[in-house]
Amino acid sequence: MPFDALTRTSLLREYATDYVNLAIRNIEREYPNNAWMIVEAPGPLPSHRDLHPAFFGSFDWHSRIEMFWVAVRLLRHFPDDVPQATARASISALLKPAHMATEIAFFEEPRHRTFERPYGWGWLFTLQAEMDDWDDPDGQVWAAALRPLSDTIARNMVAWLPLLTYPQRVGMHANTAFGLLRSLTHAEHRAGQGQTELLDAISNAGMRFFANDTSYPAHYEPSGADFLSAALSEAELMSRLLPSDAFPKWLYGFLPGLVEGDPSQLFTPAIVSDESDGQIAHLAGLNLSRAASVLAIANALDASDPRVLALLNTAEVHANASLGAVSGGDYMLEHWLAAYATLLLSD
Repeated sequence: MPFDALTRTSLLREYATDYVNLAIRNIEREYPNNAWMIVEAPGPLPSHRDLHPAFFGSFDWHSRIEMFWVAVRLLRHFPDDVPQATARASISALLKPAHMATEIAFFEEPRHRTFERPYGWGWLFTLQAEMDDWDDPDGQVWAAALRPLSDTIARNMVAWLPLLTYPQRVGMHANTAFGLLRSLTHAEHRAGQGQTELLDAISNAGMRFFANDTSYPAHYEPSGADFLSAALSEAELMSRLLPSDAFPKWLYGFLPGLVEGDPSQLFTPAIVSDESDGQIAHLAGLNLSRAASVLAIANALDASDPRVLALLNTAEVHANASLGAVSGGDYMLEHWLAAYATLLLSD
């Protein structure tokens, strides 16, 4: 079977040292940064590091979270293949309770309530879930340090989702389905501990927005700065929310031509013409996120389903198009793309 789990795991093991080193360089690199704040009066502005003492590196806030996740996931799954001491020291120096208190204060400001919503929120929950699942002394210390911020963001998401009248079906950070998808595992963990509010909010919103979608116009994808497929992000989310026996039928209605490779736009990797252009560079992420999504969708179908082979084949084609761009290129790719490579290659 093409691009199977064993092949992907072998590739990730091969890349693990490079990805962890890249992640640590990024989370420690303060400049350049894309600072975000609401300024209400003239006067001196705080530095980005003042506002985000834990998550100041890697150009923008969500990319820092992504790169923390890369480091933690690979430390956890490939302990004998990565620079353990260096990575652990760096993460421990940043994920301190005092630093996290400042991060929490930023998000508790009412004027900052939309910051990183929902994309950065979802990746924060992904990081929290990774740490919570890791039976490791450092990992548990980091998980405990991060949890108050995750709790703050969880409250914000629970309050926000019922107010969201319409989902955002776009290929960038505001994509609703992807934000919910990245939040789902942490929400399930919380529900297992009796805290069901986040999972209920995500499930209710996902079903309200997407359960009745049919004949999605995926032939309009991609837009010029996409790093997500709106169609595939939604389908992957629904593979998690719907009962296993209901998802295949829903998928037929949503993307009815998959078995024939239609629409062709979903099966054709995006062209990245300029890696130094931060918007065009997004398209490398689109190739990897598409590959990850179609693998997840294929895994939710029975192996005999006629759509599976087409999905697996296009995952391999998309992966080959952009895995080589993760490191050794422009910073506009290096500060984030390893997260999507790790997501794709993880079993």
